[in-house]
Amino acid sequence: MKRLKRTKHNAGCAVNGNGSATREADCGRKQKLGEIHQALISDPVDIETLRRTAGSKGGLLTDELRRKVWPKLLNINVYDLPHKPGRDVRENHKDYNQVLMDVRRSMKRFPKGMPATERAVLQEQLIDIILKVLKRNPQLHYYQGYHDVAVTLLLVVGERMAFAMLDTLSNYHLRDFMDPTMDSTKHILNYLMPILEQVDAELHDFMIRAEVGTIFALSWLITWYGHVLSEFKHTLRLYDFFLASHPLMPIYLAATIVLHREKEVKQTECDMAMVHQLLSRIPQDLPYELLIPRSQELFSQYPPSLLAKRAALQSRKSLSISTFQAFQLSTLHQRPDSVLQRLTRAQGSSTSRQASQHSGMEAALPRDRGQLWGTRNRMVKMAVWGLSAGLGAAVFAVAQTAMDWGPEVLLQLF
Repeated sequence: MKRLKRTKHNAGCAVNGNGSATREADCGRKQKLGEIHQALISDPVDIETLRRTAGSKGGLLTDELRRKVWPKLLNINVYDLPHKPGRDVRENHKDYNQVLMDVRRSMKRFPKGMPATERAVLQEQLIDIILKVLKRNPQLHYYQGYHDVAVTLLLVVGERMAFAMLDTLSNYHLRDFMDPTMDSTKHILNYLMPILEQVDAELHDFMIRAEVGTIFALSWLITWYGHVLSEFKHTLRLYDFFLASHPLMPIYLAATIVLHREKEVKQTECDMAMVHQLLSRIPQDLPYELLIPRSQELFSQYPPSLLAKRAALQSRKSLSISTFQAFQLSTLHQRPDSVLQRLTRAQGSSTSRQASQHSGMEAALPRDRGQLWGTRNRMVKMAVWGLSAGLGAAVFAVAQTAMDWGPEVLLQLF
């Protein structure tokens, strides 16, 4: 039977039976690019549209767009970035040796085939970025896995922007992980089982009987999955999603992944070690474009406020959760980059003129003064490479966790 050709119209794009999937995808991509561009140049910046597009299918599409949108999602002025960290941040820093060891062990987080000299430069930058954030925020405490978040930012946005983003994330989205103890981290993990109970009571009961707990999701949560994914494109897709979402969204995604693997889990022997081993090995071919909207649905149906008592959080105050609403509101009144650039240049020119008048100089500023400022302060563009960061096969799941994170981490969890 001859198939009828169908024509669809989407934002001015005609799509017919021949190559319709490709044309529809191209049309959707162009429409999304247009939405993101319009949101960025709106005054104030249309943050709600940026959040929606970051969480929708395909995320932010390109690393060039990520360098523009990620700062807006965190309320960072790209024309007022802090200076690069100096080596003085290493002097007498209590976490220096631990950070150094973790960064040296992070070779798999860098692109395959990268020259050793280039990787060495990035590793040095990574150490300085982490230590500067910690030095600037003495209330924050380093944890193993923090460098996995930092390296993802560094590979996309460069050293200065990575520091600015990591500083903001550490005070908001990652704040609960940076307490002196892991109590807050454990309680955030405790959200996982109540979500499963709401959606699939049979799966929840199976995991309770297996006494598997939630430790299998620890590295997912505190590294935003950067430590366990081998495809960098998947890591970036999730970072788009998490940067635009509530701080607890990574645990909702964890629940969605477990629910997605329901049959595998139930077919496993109801034994702690066996179930832990299965779940801790996150598949590398997960359908994230299906899991992300499902996570958003779960968050809407079962918000943190509904699950708080079951997660044993009623007696605790999560800093990430309690500050999130104020943080979201702070992002709503940002000026587009073109306006920020003009204002900053005008402010620089005004300051320079006042200084000249004060010294009795009436001559105008040199014509290239603004250009010099722009050169010094413009965000450094970095190429983004594909990388491999898998955990590797585990001989025994709990033993693997100990090898990856160190016995000191596990001791704090029990």
